[in-house]
Amino acid sequence: MKTKVKTNNFVFIGLTIVSWVIFVGLCIEACGLIVNFIFSLYKPEFVQNLYQKLDLNEMYESSKLVFFGVYGFILSISILKAALFYIVIVLVTKINLSKPFNNFVSRQIYKISYYTLSIGLLSFIARQLVKNLQHYGFIIDKLNQFWADSQAFILMAAVIYVIATIFSKGVEYQEELEETV
Repeated sequence: MKTKVKTNNFVFIGLTIVSWVIFVGLCIEACGLIVNFIFSLYKPEFVQNLYQKLDLNEMYESSKLVFFGVYGFILSISILKAALFYIVIVLVTKINLSKPFNNFVSRQIYKISYYTLSIGLLSFIARQLVKNLQHYGFIIDKLNQFWADSQAFILMAAVIYVIATIFSKGVEYQEELEETV
């Protein structure tokens, strides 16, 4: 029994480390995109030297509304991804493995499903809108990387929501059991 507990603790330590690494990477990406956006507005010639070299200057010149809309989607999605992994970090650091069925864990898993669904839906909407912009002569090749995984996020949200619902029922049953004892 002790080896199983040590294994679970080792796995959760590993998950915590991986979650932190992904979170830091997503924060760097979000910050890089914000800096890129600011330089696109004030020093567009410098954008080619920045993170991901996301130069949407032609889009800005053609339509400021389209530029701000596309950048709004890009920034929203990247910030939501970082927030999602922050919630995961909070979950893996505060979960009590001896009593995992509690309201805190249930709420965190629901939050994860909602954030995942939001990322998936925003990515899907952005992909469709940008695809329609191509018909108006906008070059969108550099943008597909930001919402290529929209369907995976939507499917993952559904799976996580089911898990959250099962966890919620587990919490209810555990509370009933504690009341009867």
